[in-house]
Amino acid sequence: MSESKKGKKPEAEKEQPNLEAEKEGMGEIRISSDVVAIIASNAALEVPGIANFSGGIAGNISQVLGRKNPFKGIKVDITENRDVNIDLHIVVDYGVRIPDVAWKLQERIKQSVEQMTGLHVEEINIHVQGVNFEKDSKKAEAKAEQEIEENENSSE
Repeated sequence: MSESKKGKKPEAEKEQPNLEAEKEGMGEIRISSDVVAIIASNAALEVPGIANFSGGIAGNISQVLGRKNPFKGIKVDITENRDVNIDLHIVVDYGVRIPDVAWKLQERIKQSVEQMTGLHVEEINIHVQGVNFEKDSKKAEAKAEQEIEENENSSE
């Protein structure tokens, strides 16, 4: 081996100590961005106030073409330094305080991803795409039906 090659190797090890340390064991461990997306989506669904995920323009185009995207609304980018950046496009329920829901969502996703994968979550960007009114309208319809039944029963 020439001295120029020997000189370059220590520099590469200094630049990426975490990556090199993991390769020294029995082999290399790689975690797919799809796995991180699944973990993030499961964590997000545990947060109250999230109606669903929104795929944005790309998600709507693929939906028109008949393709189903299981990671609709979630984009995960894993850098060479094992840092994770997540973009989440969501629809919130009507009546929730959006900053509170977004903060809880970021905390829950960061905790879940770091705990399950050992990767460092650098950014979680929340994009609120809309507000869901369905729950309130269903509750209002049920309440109205209940009032009608009560009025009918009391008039008899």
